[in-house]
Formats: sequence, structure tokens, C-alpha cells
Amino acid sequence: MLFQQFLDDELGCAAYLVGDEDAGVAAVVDPPYALEPVFAAAERRGVRIVRTLETHTHADHLSGHGRLALENGVPISIHPAADPEYPYDPLEDGGELELGRVVLRALHTPGHRPEHTCLAVADHFRSEEPWLVLTGDSLLVGDAGRPDLAVDARKGAEGLFHSLKRLLELPDGVEVFPGHVAGSLCGTGLSSKASSTIGFERRFNRALQIQDELQFVAEAASVGVPKPPNTSRLVELNRGPFVGAPRDVVELQAYEHGTTVLDVRRVEDFLAGHAPGSISVPLASGSFATKAAFVLDPSDRIVIGASSTEEAARAIRALRAVGFLELTGYVLGGGAERMAAVTLDELEVLLETGADLIDVRERDERDGGYIAGSRNIPYRLLALGGVDVDVPEGRPIVTICETGARAGIAASLLAGRGLDARPVLDGGVSSWSARGGRTVEFRRCGS
Repeated sequence: MLFQQFLDDELGCAAYLVGDEDAGVAAVVDPPYALEPVFAAAERRGVRIVRTLETHTHADHLSGHGRLALENGVPISIHPAADPEYPYDPLEDGGELELGRVVLRALHTPGHRPEHTCLAVADHFRSEEPWLVLTGDSLLVGDAGRPDLAVDARKGAEGLFHSLKRLLELPDGVEVFPGHVAGSLCGTGLSSKASSTIGFERRFNRALQIQDELQFVAEAASVGVPKPPNTSRLVELNRGPFVGAPRDVVELQAYEHGTTVLDVRRVEDFLAGHAPGSISVPLASGSFATKAAFVLDPSDRIVIGASSTEEAARAIRALRAVGFLELTGYVLGGGAERMAAVTLDELEVLLETGADLIDVRERDERDGGYIAGSRNIPYRLLALGGVDVDVPEGRPIVTICETGARAGIAASLLAGRGLDARPVLDGGVSSWSARGGRTVEFRRCGS
């Protein structure tokens, strides 16, 4: 049996190559858009890719099924509830795909999306019983998938509750390989482990400890993690006509008028000099593509600002994975615009002299404790033109988060509006509190 997992550490996504080396055939499950590592693995193992299987229509990354179909003529199987606009073979509940002596059996597990389907994999060289199960975005390691990406959150949670119960009918020894690991938006309690077993998850997965359906629905439907604004677009790309290989993105000698500049260099380099109006989302920061998707408009002409060709290529690859396909080009180096950062020591002085402090964390983070006098505007909302940031003339704006990463993005967005914005980069609210700074805990009525 051939079985290989491909992890995208940036997005926390997993794809799989499954097949029979003796028979020389394999299938790709939930293929990434950047297919080159999958092609290389198939060539190295001497197998031909004969089928693409999608556990569901993805809302957080672009699938590579279109490239497999257009470049290699590989047919696609997906549950008909996905209602795809491309040619496909229906992957109904109980249906099987034979790859030599390796068999993949479909388990329809709606909830995350109506079409969601898990795949129980049996190696008949070893046993007729399943050896492992590819759980997509239903059962994850340490958590369960989100129920709010395709349908009403409560309706999705109801379906997910029963789907998880169905997966627990599998023997404890069956290995679990999910579609997402830590770093994904599809769960808040995900482990960094790339696999588990049914027995381990039965005992330790927090979502599986809830036996009452109403309680499960109430908790699963109250998703605190925001959805990037490009989720609907990604769903349409993934269920629509095939998306083929991307065109080359060329180096430009200078930034062009009318473009949106995404500066992916280290934040220190951005502060030292950048193009006016640039948005700073460092490639080195965690969840680069997800953060970029929150602040970019895919209809804009986007130019990458990078330190090297290699850095530009990595950023372009990451942006394509979340559906930004029409990139205008990239420019190496910065510009004449500068920005000052604020240390926590300097913040104390600035607050005493009337600086405006904006806490750019999400609301649930702020509720756990915030600096007195600050106001809360999550960084992702600052990218929206309708969010008003009214600051008296001559008063600087200081942005703060937990580590500095989002504060830097927020400051660049505010500076693009012509405001005097300065990020706190050497820590955040927790650091402020740890050094004795005053914080306030949000209390709801009746608590």
C-alpha cells in the first residue's frame, strides 16, 4: 500500500496520495493547488494518478483538482450534494474505489458541508477491515470541523454531531488522518499532530466528549473564529469550471500607479522603508496567507514587495493557495516611506500624553483583558473602507495585539489612510499586564 500525507504548514491543510505500488495506480485526496510535490512523489513511487477524490468543496484553500483534470486527464469523484459545475463521478455513501488491492469506501458525513464524505481505506494485503480513515474536515485531531461555512451553523452542527457518531463506530485501532491540523481556521482546539486513532480521539477529543446533541449544537454553532472574506469566492472557484495552472508572475522595476502593494518583508525592513500605502503582512509571520486574505481585495491589481526572488515566489505560492491568482508582479526592495514602532516603555508615555490606542485583536481575545482606555477594532476590519477611525488632528495612533504581528498589519492599513500610526511590536496586552500595566476585564451583565 502506498500512503503519503502532504501538509501545507501555512494553511494547516492536508492532502493524501493513496494507492497500490504493485498495481502502479494511485488517487489524490483533497489535492493542493501546488501539485508539484504530489507529482514528484507519484513519479518516485512509480504510480500513475488515476483519480481525484474530494471530501468536500473547500472554503479555505484552492483545490488542485482542476489542474489534475486539465493537465493529466484525471477524473474527479465527489458527493453529488456538492453540485459541482465540472464533470465528475458521484461519490455516494458506501461507494468504493479500487486501486489494486487498496480500497477506499465512502462514508457520507455531512455537517461541515452537506456533501462532506470521509474515506475508509482498507489494504486487502493486510485485512478486509479498514486500516485508516481520511476524515476531511469532520473529525480532526483534538476537535471537530466548523459547521458554519456552507449552511446555517446550527443546522450544520446537527449534521456534524451525527456524522461524528458514525465515525466512532469504527474500531479504536483505525488511524485518523484529517484534512486539517493546527494553523487552520477550521477548528480552534486542533493539535499539531498530523494523525491520531479513533480510540485516542474517542477518549481525548473535546468535541467527542459532548454526548448531548443540544449541548454539542450550542457549542459548535458559536464559532468565534471569523471567516476570511474570500471563503465564498474559494467555494465558487472550487465548485466551478476547472482552474488550470497559474501564469508566471514577473519582476517589475518599480511599483505601478493604481496597484495595491503587499509588502511581505520582515516588519523591521518595512519600518525602515516601504512604498507609500503598502500593506505589511510579513511572510515570516504565522498564517501569512490567511492574514493577507483578510486585508486584500482579489479584484485589485496586487503587487508583491519582497526582499528576494525566493521570498516573492513563496508569497506568490501562498497567495495562490487562497485564490489570489491574478497577481500583477513583484518588486524587490522597499521605498522612501518610513514608520516608527513603539516599545511598551514608550507606550506608557504616549498614553499619558493622549495617544489613541487601538486593540486590534478579536473581540473574544479582548474580553479576557484589555488596556484601560483602548478601543477595539480587529485588524481585519480596518481593511474595510466603512470602518471609521476618527482621531483628533496631531494625535498619534498606537496599535497593539498579543505579539505584534497584527499590530503591524493594522498600522500599515491606517498609515495608508494618511494617519500617524505606530505599532507595538515588542509584545502585546499580556506583556503589558505582566510588567504591571493596568488592564480591565470585560464583564457582561449578570456575571
